This record gives sequence, structure tokens and C-alpha cells, in this order.
Amino acid sequence: MTILQFLQYFPDEESCEVYIKESREKAGICCKTCKSNTKHYWFSGGKFFECSQCRRRSSLKSGTVMESSKISLHTWMLAFIFMSATKKGFSCLEFQRQVSLSRYDTAFRLMHKIRAMMGKRDSLYILNDMIEFDECFVEVATKKQVKQNLKRGKGSQRQAKVAVAAESTPLENPRTGKKDRACGFYKMEVLGKVDSDHVNKFIKKNIAGDVVLFTDKNTAYVDIVDIVDTHYMVVSDKVSVNETLKWVHKGISNLKRNLLGIHHMITYKYLQNYLNEFVYKLNRRYFGERLFDQLIIAAVHPYVQ
Repeated sequence: MTILQFLQYFPDEESCEVYIKESREKAGICCKTCKSNTKHYWFSGGKFFECSQCRRRSSLKSGTVMESSKISLHTWMLAFIFMSATKKGFSCLEFQRQVSLSRYDTAFRLMHKIRAMMGKRDSLYILNDMIEFDECFVEVATKKQVKQNLKRGKGSQRQAKVAVAAESTPLENPRTGKKDRACGFYKMEVLGKVDSDHVNKFIKKNIAGDVVLFTDKNTAYVDIVDIVDTHYMVVSDKVSVNETLKWVHKGISNLKRNLLGIHHMITYKYLQNYLNEFVYKLNRRYFGERLFDQLIIAAVHPYVQ
């Protein structure tokens, strides 16, 4: 959906309420007392749902990413369209300006709730078949006291460790015989430390099935062979960057450019949320205008808090 279409379809609060109500009914409403999806009745006067079994009442925002929020649905919908309409991203400060919010903290918390929700949605999927894996180091904001005693290199307090995995399917052109790789889904996660324990935990969590895993010759990857079907280790050089680990390195490059160009400097505490947004959009890079609808589906996905 484009911004012009959004203004046409959602001119006021009432139109947003109708759309969210229909989306929740389509996704199914989870009753927090019954702890399951049950049939709910809608009371238009009070604007709430009532469970047909236990008679528990739930507001329109209850059980969604918007729960316990006093912000209007129209403002939430504006956040959804801004975050889905732009391919590269949308900063909290720019959102505050566009929506005329009085406090930056309001915009910040709202957008990070959506980013956390994106991560929950992508956690439903896992990687399989042939996968490229590598780690990268992302620069994060540091306190003034820490800057005076910064370490150098990979152990610097400025550098946050991030694990990156990408599905990579080999292809061959039947006419020319030229070989290439097709990119599938991505996974990115903040690592506390680049060692075998943290790396193996990431792989067990995000990868399943008979997997062929490609990595470089980092010593943290020596035990991976015990948890995957096949493990190939290649030397980090120009050939591996352009061929064997092509897509994982492109993902790392685009991530760093996105964080630097849009958000400039981020804190370690919220780094995972920024990774969630980047990966969510990257995994749906061919959705185009349908990304807004997918974001609404994720926002009203039934769950019990």
C-alpha cells in the first residue's frame, strides 16, 4: 500500500477501527482466560470483543502489539505504513516529526514495539537446505567514560557481535552453464561472544533438517559439524566472498549501510530490534505494496501475553 492509498482508505480513527476489527476476526482472537482461540462476539457500542465461552471482554488492542497503548489506532496505522512503505527504514525522530508527536519517547517506544513484533514473527520460520553463515561487528554507541579506555579491533567495546545466516541455493543456467546462487531467508541475532557455545546455540535455534552449512575457517566453527549434516569451511578471500559466502556478506554490507545511513548511532540494548526490522523487510523484499498488509497480520497475530 502506498501512502496516497493509505490516506484514501484510512482518513480517520473509525476507518482504522473497522480494519483492525476485521483483521483480528480473520486471524482469530485468543481468549486469555480460555488460553485458546475461541468464538468472540463484537459489541459495537462499547467497541470490545466478548468470549462466547467464559464471557471475558477484550478491547480492540488487547492481545496485539498495540495492547495497553493509549495512542490512537490512526497513529499506530501511520507507523505501520511509514515502516512498510520505505525500503530502507524510517527513524523514530522522523516519525515524531511527521505525526506531530509531542515527545520523542512516545515515537521511540511505539516503533520499537513494532520492531520487536517483527522479530517474533520471523522467529516462526527456520532456515533449511544450503546455508551460508558468518559473523560481523556492528558499531554501537558507547558512554563517554568508556571511550577514554577503548580497546582496539574485534574486542572493542564499540563493536557488537552479530551472527548472520542466509539460505543459498545453487543454480545453473542450462544454456550457458553459468553457476550462481539464489538467496532465500535471512536470520540475524546479537551474539554475546563469538565462540563455539554461542554459535552452536544460534544454529540449533534457527536451522533444522539436513543442512549443508558454509562458513569461513573461524575457530568458533570447529564444533558445528556435530550439529549439522554437512559443514564446509572455506578460506576468507576474494573468491569465497563473491561465490561461496556471497549472500551472507551482501546482507552484512547492506545492514551496516542501513544502520549508518538511517539511524547513525544505535545502542547495544536496542540493536536486536533494529536487526529484526532489517531482516523482516529483507525476507519480504519482493512483497512490494503488500508489505503493509503483512505487517498488520503480524501485529494482530493471536498470542497470550
